[in-house]
Amino acid sequence: MDFDLRDQVALVTGASRGIGKGIALGLGESGATVYITGRSIKNDEKRFGLPGTIYETAKDVETLGGKCIPIHCDHKDDKQVELAFKQILKEQGKIDLLVNNVWGGYENMVEKVDDEFVFTWMNPFWEQPVWRWDAMFQAGVRAHYISSQMAAREMIKNRKGLIVNISYWAAQKYMGNVAYGVSKAASDKMVKDMSVNLKDYNISAISLYPGLVRTELVMNATDSFDLSNSESPQFIGRAIAALSSDANVIERSGKVLIAAELGIEYGFTDIDGKQPKPETISSAQ
Repeated sequence: MDFDLRDQVALVTGASRGIGKGIALGLGESGATVYITGRSIKNDEKRFGLPGTIYETAKDVETLGGKCIPIHCDHKDDKQVELAFKQILKEQGKIDLLVNNVWGGYENMVEKVDDEFVFTWMNPFWEQPVWRWDAMFQAGVRAHYISSQMAAREMIKNRKGLIVNISYWAAQKYMGNVAYGVSKAASDKMVKDMSVNLKDYNISAISLYPGLVRTELVMNATDSFDLSNSESPQFIGRAIAALSSDANVIERSGKVLIAAELGIEYGFTDIDGKQPKPETISSAQ
């Protein structure tokens, strides 16, 4: 694996931990200048009960030899997002790559009901709290749309760029939660339609599906998962680095791509040297 992104400026949204952090690591090791956003700036302000901050992510990227600039940003606040883009453009003069990873709605899968804690994530849609739908769309789909708007306005000036939405198989099959599936399907459709508008400007828009990723949340529940074919968060970053290095990436615009399939095609492996097998609609967990 040898992807050279030294001339590229990237923004990864929602990168305090998990897949977002892994993407930042994967881009950083390839030489990109990586900006990251997130709400977590102190470890005592845990999300999902998990540690991790944008500053820790930046430090880990730089340990790999990359350059990473953290920006405190809540993507539900358009003004904060606008300020983040202004900072990037002031400091770099361009943006080449946007990775829409930030996503809401996973919080409080276990809720307090009648003084008892109940796992409500898998409940039928008529028993779901409305806030979960709103979070999926406001801090997920809408956040992707707003960031894509701001990035595209700059990318068209240089007539090049790549926008990646992190999505998943829930867009194509039922995976336990209606709001989750509908929102992921919306994210995929956004990419397909944006690609039509962006084609004449040589800007690509892609949906990328990871496999089972060894995030902090997953590793806290290892008894619930078969990790034999799992992926590190950084593997997803390597997949995006490969796409960013491909001079013909515009040919993939508007499509759903599978990270593990890209590993086989472009010849990169995970950080442990393994080659994850691509998931399919039937095997996805």
